[in-house]
Amino acid sequence: MNARIESVQILRDAGGNPAFAVIPFADYLALTQGKTNTEPGIPSGVVDLAMDNGWTAARAWREHKGMTQAELAQRMGITQGAYAQLEAKKTIRKSSREKIARAMGIHESQLDF
Repeated sequence: MNARIESVQILRDAGGNPAFAVIPFADYLALTQGKTNTEPGIPSGVVDLAMDNGWTAARAWREHKGMTQAELAQRMGITQGAYAQLEAKKTIRKSSREKIARAMGIHESQLDF
């Protein structure tokens, strides 16, 4: 079971119904400060595009968002040809993934599949 779930304690009322959840203080702080440890997911449409067409994650995301290579390259400050080379790679360096993700408006971990 998930360690995060195991560390939660449920307090019940007199009728046996859940009344309170006690969580570790660090988790409480993360929740109240908007700093959850969850990473965003990947829409099934993006995964389907990648798997059905043999595309890289970067291309699937770009197609999903309806962007051209030229538009994305412009946002990144590089040429379309340079972006095309990045997009064609199965494995992209972390720094390049971060730049592509920022230009697409997604989290860089969403390009890592």
